[in-house]
Order: sequence, then C-alpha cells, then structure tokens
Amino acid sequence: MYDVVIIGAGMAGLTAGIYLARAGKKVVLFESGAIGGQIITAPKLENWPGNMGISGADLMKKIYAQATELGVNVKYEEVEKIEKKDDAFLVITDDGEYTALTVIIATGTVPRRLSEKQTKDAGKRAISYCATCDGALYKDKPVVVVGSGNTAKQEMDYLGGIASKVYHIHHDDPIPEDAEAVFVAIGRLPATKVVSELVELSQDGYVIAGEDCKTSCPGVFVAGDCRTKSTRQLVTAAGDAAVAAGAVIEFLNSK
Repeated sequence: MYDVVIIGAGMAGLTAGIYLARAGKKVVLFESGAIGGQIITAPKLENWPGNMGISGADLMKKIYAQATELGVNVKYEEVEKIEKKDDAFLVITDDGEYTALTVIIATGTVPRRLSEKQTKDAGKRAISYCATCDGALYKDKPVVVVGSGNTAKQEMDYLGGIASKVYHIHHDDPIPEDAEAVFVAIGRLPATKVVSELVELSQDGYVIAGEDCKTSCPGVFVAGDCRTKSTRQLVTAAGDAAVAAGAVIEFLNSK
C-alpha cells in the first residue's frame, strides 16, 4: 500500500514527489512516455529562475535525479484505470495493480493531431510533433509546419537553420507536394482520459480544480497543465505540485 500514486513524470509530478518523499510518504510515480514531459524538447530556457539558458532536458534530468535520490519510486508503466475502493484507490497499469490512499494527477497535455484530411494529404511522409527531436533528419530538405501560434513560429525558426525550405500552412490547408516531412504545432489537449470516470472534467477535458488542487473526488488531487487554470508554465506546474503535495499530507494526516 502506497501513501500516494502520482501519474505523470513531468515538472508537476516529479516536484510533488520530491515534496512528499521529504515528508516521509511512500510514493510511487508512473510514466508511460519520456521522463520530464513536453519541456524536454526545449533547447534553451530563459524563464526558469536561477538557470538561465539551461535546456529543458538537462533541467528535468536534475529534477528526476533529485526525486529518485529522495526515494520516489518511478515505474515506467501506463496507467489504464483507477478505481475507488473504500478508503483507498486501485491503480491498474499495463504491468500490474497497486493500491494507494491518495492520487495526484499530473498527466499534462498531448499534441493535438492532424486533421483526417491533412493526414491523408501527408500520405507516407513523416509526421512529427517535435522539430527539436526530428528536425536534424531533414537537413537540406523541404518541410512544412502546420499551425498558427507561437509554437508554430518556434518550430519554423528552428527548422529554418536545418531544412532547405520551410513551408507554413494552417490547419486543414493542403500540404505542399515537395515537403518531405510534416511538423505539427496546432495546440495541445489535456491527457485526462484515464481519469475521466474518476473526477469531474471541464468541457474541454481539463481536471476541474481550484488553486487548492483538490478535485471532485476526495483523496484525488491534480497538478500542472492538465488542471483548469489560466497560465500553464513550468513555474505554475511546480507551484501546483507544492500545493497538491501539501493537500495530500493534510488529507493523510486527517485519516
């Protein structure tokens, strides 16, 4: 039996783990993708206090090392279902079952996918959701960026120093025939499907919770980008994590 299950090893999940481990709680953290979350693709951070210019990957390596050194048990498993069982929760993953007294949802967001029309247009061409990860594969080749916001601009700026040509199109526009890869930057969606039957979600799928990070289900808390909030940044994810961890400690002590 764990005191806390944390789902997601991004800034919010790892920071919550650090706070809880330091408080002497037995913590298990599940991650099915890359440790560190979406920020690991950022080549340089200028808005993380005290580490101007550090890459997202290097920052998250440090935070992961800190969490595990303090005793957070990180498991590379995908959470498939969470069930309320009396005064505890049954967490079912693709590799086993675990019980915990509390849960912190820190699943973040996932990229919004191409439309069916553009996916068909792309044909056999590669589709990427990360220019930093895959851009080097298309050196001196024409590529296209799909999107209209700041993320699309950043992807274009990065690819501009690698590709022979960078096309810029909007969602549902035809894909240029000579582009050899499609880089998608059309926004993100909350990764909350796994908890959709456990807690109340907003119309667009975010976990409904105020600044106290408490969800509609007692014993379940939320931190980071998957929470209903106005600002989604590394510092707000870390702030959520501290608040959620404190709420978990208060909840456990009350029992």
